[in-house]
Amino acid sequence: MVRTLCTVSLLALAACGGSEPAAPTAPAAWTVTEFISPSPFHGLHGLAVEEDGTILAGSVVGQAIYAVNPASGDVTERMGPPDGMADDIAFGPNGEMAWTGYLTGKVFIAPKGGAPKMISSGLPGSNSLAFTKEGKLYFTQVFLGDALYEADVTGAQPARLIRKDLGGFNGFEVGPDGMLYGPLWFKNAIVKIDPATGKDTVVAAGFQIPAAANFGPDGNLYAIDTKTGEVKRIDMKTKAVTVIATLAPALDNLAIAKDGTIYVSNMADATIYAVNPTDGAVRTIVSGPLATPTDLVITDGPEGEKLHVADVFAYRVIDTATKQIADPLRMYRDETENQLGIGAGKSKVLITSWAAGMVQTVDRATGQAEMHHGFMAPSDAIELADGRLIVLEAATGKIRPLDVGATTPQVEGLNYPVSMVEAADGKIYVTETSGALASVDLATGTVTRVLEGLAGPEGVDVGADGRIYLAEAGAGRVIAFDPKDASKSVIAEGLKMGLPAAEGTLPAYTTTGVAVSKKDGSVYVASDTTNAIYRIAPPAE
Repeated sequence: MVRTLCTVSLLALAACGGSEPAAPTAPAAWTVTEFISPSPFHGLHGLAVEEDGTILAGSVVGQAIYAVNPASGDVTERMGPPDGMADDIAFGPNGEMAWTGYLTGKVFIAPKGGAPKMISSGLPGSNSLAFTKEGKLYFTQVFLGDALYEADVTGAQPARLIRKDLGGFNGFEVGPDGMLYGPLWFKNAIVKIDPATGKDTVVAAGFQIPAAANFGPDGNLYAIDTKTGEVKRIDMKTKAVTVIATLAPALDNLAIAKDGTIYVSNMADATIYAVNPTDGAVRTIVSGPLATPTDLVITDGPEGEKLHVADVFAYRVIDTATKQIADPLRMYRDETENQLGIGAGKSKVLITSWAAGMVQTVDRATGQAEMHHGFMAPSDAIELADGRLIVLEAATGKIRPLDVGATTPQVEGLNYPVSMVEAADGKIYVTETSGALASVDLATGTVTRVLEGLAGPEGVDVGADGRIYLAEAGAGRVIAFDPKDASKSVIAEGLKMGLPAAEGTLPAYTTTGVAVSKKDGSVYVASDTTNAIYRIAPPAE
């Protein structure tokens, strides 16, 4: 149940990401280490429990379904991209499994032990789904649409529309009475819906952002509130609502095992919790330090050197000395949207979401955040040395001012740009999906491609030595370009980067971020395939 992350239909291009090479190497005595260790999931959404107790977990960004051992926390990939994209997962009465491709607008079904078959398409935001005991399958659109459907499980006929404009009928389940029980995300309530008429009746109110609801073996309904992190029990006899556990915000879905154990997913922390419904005891089954780290930027000041990370479901700040991770902005706890790009200057941190057409400014001194909408797939934004704020638009190939009323700077002619940085001489260096590094003169709007023939260039930064460091995601390496003599050198290769793009999204789906420390010259690089961050240390002098 990814929120906000949406397709950009104008950008239906092939991914430029590469494969996952073997162990990293570091030519010329550069040293590669994992600064932040990997996480098992690229964000985490729908959950389901198999007959043997195995937890199945879906990831939209990772386009995968994972199998998780509830005792050990071991994770294996059950189905990968592209058809593995799963915002929700459900099992039918004969062991068949169905799931929704949120970004692609597809619904799949697979018989037990059989191959998957697409049974619905063309409905962006296909989100939650559930089977009846007779084998009927219902599913919803949320965020990229707002509707309830009955699917034809054979795929022979289009899905039957039951009702539009419900208010975001999210993670739901079929009750023992044949009614559909679940949350209305935008109406702050748990409801039951008659699938014959689409009529809804409130079962429980008082939620801030209800995300999902399931029945336990005790006959009661259990629901989660993504904003507060609360897990609640709804007594189906008295309708009394009780908080049984409080987890971290950004909860997405839940599934309940035969013994009553409640499994809950957290998209921001790539976590699955096990909650005991009797005493509220919480056990973390699997977790990771980051969800899906994308773009990076470094700041330094009285508070020390900080690595800022766009982590898709949270804005993270990592102390480079201690590795301590903070999250000043987290999806659904705070007013923010999917973080996919990040830049910074003397006074501002700028977060971009190409999926939401959004740029968010964060004041470095006060932490005050302000959102700006109306951009065409913004992939990066930075604060210039003179204090101006500029935005890089992937859809239009432009650099434009953040202030929609301003007319300068205005640069056109970039080819699906990904990331940008300002050099000491005031030039802007921009990576392009076409395989180039471009130098941009903001005063004249002149675009000069100084490097071409690159394999999926994405993140870029400038070092204290004046060189331009960038990630070639398609080649799994980081290179340094010297503008003085146009020389190029590889500083690390064999890196795991270049997550394949989802259908209909940007080629640079999740930016492989690069940030260079001005203190010691270390180059930090995001691995969007393992959800880790590399630290590449320069040769000792």
